[in-house]
Amino acid sequence: MADSTGWDHSVDVLIVGTGAGAMTTGICAHDNGLSALLIEKTDMYGGSSAMSGGSVWIPNNHLMADNGVDDSREEALTYLKHITRGDVPDEKIETYVDVSPEMIRYMEEKTRLELICMPKYADYYPESPGGKPGGRACEADHFDAKLLEDEFERLRPPAPQELVLNRMSMTATEARTILTGAPGWIGMTVKMMLRYWLDIGWRMRTTRDRTLSLGNALAAMLRRSLMDRNVPLWLNTAAKEFVVENDAVVGIVAERDGKPVRIRGERGVVLAAGGFESSPEMRKKYLPNPTEADWTVANPGNTGDVINMGIELGAAVDLMDDAWWGPTTVVPGEDRARMLVVEKGLPGSVFVNKKGERFMNEAMPYNDICKAMYENHSEDSPSVPCYMVFDATYRKKYPCGPMLPGAQQPDTFLPKHLTETKYLKKANTLRELAAQLGVDADNLEKTVATMNEYAKTGVDPDFHRGESVFDQYYGDANVKPNACLAPIETAPFYGIVVYAGDLGTKGGLRTDAAARVLKESGDAIPGLYAIGNCSASVMGRTYPGAGGTIGPAMTFGYIVARDLAKLASERQSA
Repeated sequence: MADSTGWDHSVDVLIVGTGAGAMTTGICAHDNGLSALLIEKTDMYGGSSAMSGGSVWIPNNHLMADNGVDDSREEALTYLKHITRGDVPDEKIETYVDVSPEMIRYMEEKTRLELICMPKYADYYPESPGGKPGGRACEADHFDAKLLEDEFERLRPPAPQELVLNRMSMTATEARTILTGAPGWIGMTVKMMLRYWLDIGWRMRTTRDRTLSLGNALAAMLRRSLMDRNVPLWLNTAAKEFVVENDAVVGIVAERDGKPVRIRGERGVVLAAGGFESSPEMRKKYLPNPTEADWTVANPGNTGDVINMGIELGAAVDLMDDAWWGPTTVVPGEDRARMLVVEKGLPGSVFVNKKGERFMNEAMPYNDICKAMYENHSEDSPSVPCYMVFDATYRKKYPCGPMLPGAQQPDTFLPKHLTETKYLKKANTLRELAAQLGVDADNLEKTVATMNEYAKTGVDPDFHRGESVFDQYYGDANVKPNACLAPIETAPFYGIVVYAGDLGTKGGLRTDAAARVLKESGDAIPGLYAIGNCSASVMGRTYPGAGGTIGPAMTFGYIVARDLAKLASERQSA
């Protein structure tokens, strides 16, 4: 460890990372009377939070009642304890359930954060004890990028899948309306386009939409709140080594713009730098194989640096073989994969393995899709990757990956990088498509024939597609009798490769209910805290609902700031 003398900079709370959890920590540290500094190793702030859907999963939140959704502490605890199956200490779950509503109310009242409750966006397991058909997930409202001033240029851009025509932003509520062709989608799309193209002054500055939404809106609201408080944020500053004094972490040696800098965290050092999803080496070491960094949709800067620093210090780790999974498609020419959130459950499609056989409910939570891929993967029957097959009706009506519905973007207007690279497979028969995909043709024909029978009855006896309230959210309500099932029968037929991707890794440094980093013995490492995806998740091996990553990151950041301020006050009084 580095020497503990000769500091270049000193603050009460040193925060490594600039995602939603990190920025919440900085805001709350300031509001509790502590000085704070955020450092970020890349040249853009916001982390994976800025690239995400920007939802926060907060049980029993104050917005639910106004939207007609009842919730309680008891129901939330029942739900989380049921789905985490004993993998997470009760104290940690109870802390989250108790503090997260307090945190989100504080942030809405005291900062630029403005949230919208999503009363129809169900928990991922709404039929489980304590589960809800909606309301616990909230998303950021639109935010005017002009309020960020020059800091807008340094906000990490949204993921391509979150934009219409790679330009216009939309909230998750708007996205569902547009992408599923729900009533009002045409007017909503026209309004969005007019808003974008008539913003002439901004168009002369950049192609990026001034009206931010999803994770970009969330990150922008938090960054503006830091700016309001004059809390510094340093870019191009990578944490390299802990500074330890009397067995306590007291600071970090970082590299800023290529030069070493020693930063003291007088009250504590908070790690909030994301997981290791963009590290090929760590993925292959810890995650199920096969796996590739190209399959993630998360921040390319998340390479597990602070996790490895913690391990070298003697910290315990947990859940390192797990991730916030989701099926992804790798589009030629794009530097990040796209997650198939909507596409997988829309009627008229099916996922098959190399043998041409179906092995899951395609409409279930995206986290479970990849778990099913790995659970069913074998040398005899590979399912990582697997293959999404759909027909001309699906292609005409719905988006898929980088492609707009065929009604708006016919095949003849698809970019060459999608057709000439054979990203999109297309054939006049299922057998021809099977040859292009490299799957068993006989089994693919049987699988599709079976799916077509299920579409007639609306019942999927094999995997129960469309039965859950969650399944139906991204279904097509105009398709009867099951919004998630339609025949696959109209030529031409299409296929794309589906990878076991993720929103980020789930494993990291083990922490207690106060977010203190723990050793294998269970003792806390003095002065060191971890939140977000560089810490082992409070959600264990499950995913409660949209925002199950960001909600805990913000909540435990709030807890750390509160506790450090309390400790500082007690020391001054002693």
